[in-house]
Amino acid sequence: MVKFKKYSDVILDAFCLHTKRKEIVDRKQEILTKVSEHYNTGHGSILFVGFNPAILDNSAKDIFVTEVSERTYAWLKEQNSNIQLYTNEDRKFDTVVACDEYLTFADSEEEQKQMINILCSLANSLVITTVKDYKNQEFKDREYSQPAIIKANNQTTAFTEIHDWSHADKNAWTTSVYELAGDATKFHGLFNRRALYFKQLAKFSLDSGADNFLVHKNLMYKSLIKKNYEHVISIYFD
Repeated sequence: MVKFKKYSDVILDAFCLHTKRKEIVDRKQEILTKVSEHYNTGHGSILFVGFNPAILDNSAKDIFVTEVSERTYAWLKEQNSNIQLYTNEDRKFDTVVACDEYLTFADSEEEQKQMINILCSLANSLVITTVKDYKNQEFKDREYSQPAIIKANNQTTAFTEIHDWSHADKNAWTTSVYELAGDATKFHGLFNRRALYFKQLAKFSLDSGADNFLVHKNLMYKSLIKKNYEHVISIYFD
């Protein structure tokens, strides 16, 4: 999915601006560890969908990544030569991680179903994903994301998202990402998006063969390019 690859590139760019990268990696890895501990499962093999800082300090024997651009993959290989690119070969992973609302980067509900089915088909035990609570979303959060400000090396960079909702489909919108540094502005997008509700995701997951679906009450995920929190969701296969 080219559009998510480009969005993932922006997340990597934001990560590289930070001076306390280790703290970010530790926080993201802590989420995966807590979900794994909840089910008492291990990560013999793991697949990351898009760039996630946790990939940089993961204990899995086999670490794979997909839905990343060539430049992001090249950067990851520089950090850890053991990271491998998944290219649709016939194999499964103990854990599949798809954060940053990956499942909202869809043009239709049918596409979301297919994306969920693919993630579930790749997992032996766990799919870990994140999504906002769109049922109880405040109006201001529909229009724009809370900006993320990064101060490093005597420079301040802001990332912000503007959302343009469809008049024809109440669940569809496009996202524009703006990167602001001094008087320089970079535009990233447009990204077609679609809301995904907890009950919807639960149904699609169970239809794809999952044994359990859980919205973790005490775990929240925060992107590097916005301050809005996302709920951590696990899809479990016994």
